Formats: sequence, C-alpha cells, structure tokens
Amino acid sequence: MGHKTAPCGFALCAALFLAADVWAAHPLITDDADTQGKGNFQFEINGEYDHDKDDGITTTGGQANAALTYGVSDCFDMSVGIPYRWIKQKSDDQLISSSENGFSDISVNAKWRFYQKDGVSFAIEPGLSLPSGDFGEGLGAGKVGYSFFIVGTRETGSWTFLGNIGYIRNEVDSDIEELNIWHISAAAIYALNDQWKIVGNLVAERNTEKDCDNNPVSAITGFIYSPTKDIDLDLGVKLGLTSSATDWALLAGTTFRF
Repeated sequence: MGHKTAPCGFALCAALFLAADVWAAHPLITDDADTQGKGNFQFEINGEYDHDKDDGITTTGGQANAALTYGVSDCFDMSVGIPYRWIKQKSDDQLISSSENGFSDISVNAKWRFYQKDGVSFAIEPGLSLPSGDFGEGLGAGKVGYSFFIVGTRETGSWTFLGNIGYIRNEVDSDIEELNIWHISAAAIYALNDQWKIVGNLVAERNTEKDCDNNPVSAITGFIYSPTKDIDLDLGVKLGLTSSATDWALLAGTTFRF
C-alpha cells in the first residue's frame, strides 16, 4: 500500500486506525462520562467517508463500525467494536495507485464512571486494540495496542459540555511512526428539544509521524435526531484545520438502546 511522501503528511490509514477507539455520541469523537446502567445494552452502527489531498496524492477512505456496549453495573460499561475499512490512494501523474479494504483491528473498551454530582461527572476509559486486521494489507497494526482516556461531562440546562484527555499506543510501524499519541478534545451539545440536538467538536492529536510538529486538528459539526428515547440518528461533517489533518469527512450513524 502506498504512503504520502511529503514530510509531516498525515497518513489517512493512521487516522482510521486511531479513530473510534472511544465510543462517543456519534458524530462526536469526544466521549461522555455517561454509562448504560446495569443490564442495559447499546448497539451502534456508524460510518465515515474521508477525502484528503497532499503533494499530488489523493487519499480517500472510509470505515463502517459496529459496536455493542453492555452495562455491567450502573457505573461500569464494557464495549466491543468491529471496524471495516477501505483506503484508496492515487497520484495526479498516475504513478501511484493502491486500494485496500477489509476488517480492521477489534477494539475492547471499559468505562468506569467514578464521580457524579450536580450535573458533573467523570470517568476513566481504558481500551485494547486486538490485531485482527491484515497487517500485510495495511488494515491492522499487527500488534496489541492500548489506550487510556479521562472523560468529563458537564450538564447545565439545554447544554452539555464534554472533554477528553487521552493516550494511545500506536502499534503500527515504530521505525517511521510515533508510538505514543496524545489526544485532547472538547465538545458541546445543545438540545433544541427532546428530539433534536446540535453538536460541535474540536479534536487534536499527536501526529503519528516521527519528528513532525504539525499535529492534526479537526472540527466536527452536525446533529442528532432521536425519534424515540432509545434511538438516535446522526449526521455530521469533519473539517481539517491543519495541513496534517484529513481535509474533510462525512459522518453518519444510528444508535439503539435496549
């Protein structure tokens, strides 16, 4: 599979590997500190289409994710996510062309909400990435990876504010890629009524390329429509704010709770 040759060029495949490790209220990337409650399930299906161009190479790709979350107790959740990914690269001079698709690495996450009072809650969220994707085809890391996030939520009136600080172990290629990835993000949700919510998100992460100071920063905006209290439908757009971030992406998803 081909890669961009520009220094500090953020490879879309790396962005896809690091995406969706924490299961947020899609289309948000920033997670909240809420849990499902003992004995309750949540099933999510979401997708993303990405487009990026850098130094004459156009990279498009996407992912379809399915995740199941179970409330082990009122304040502790376990979740499993299975992603399917596709990546295409093509240069303007037609000298570079590649296409890969298939299932990628399975993620297993836990969330423990350890504080909740007066509309403020905090949780920790450790996770594992299992090497189920084909490393040779560029669809998996080939090694077990892990992550750890601190998640905060503040609810006040029609507004909900979210914040995440996290660490991701990027087990892909230690010769050319940074192993230790930091993540920081913040989001806001405004409830227009019981059915409609408007969302916004700012996300920054350490660039996966070594010795690169241009870190990817992205903004997301969109909405969540809830025809019932147990079903969410969402749509969003993600825009890259720095040159190392993916130029733009479309996001959509559905969530069921039972």
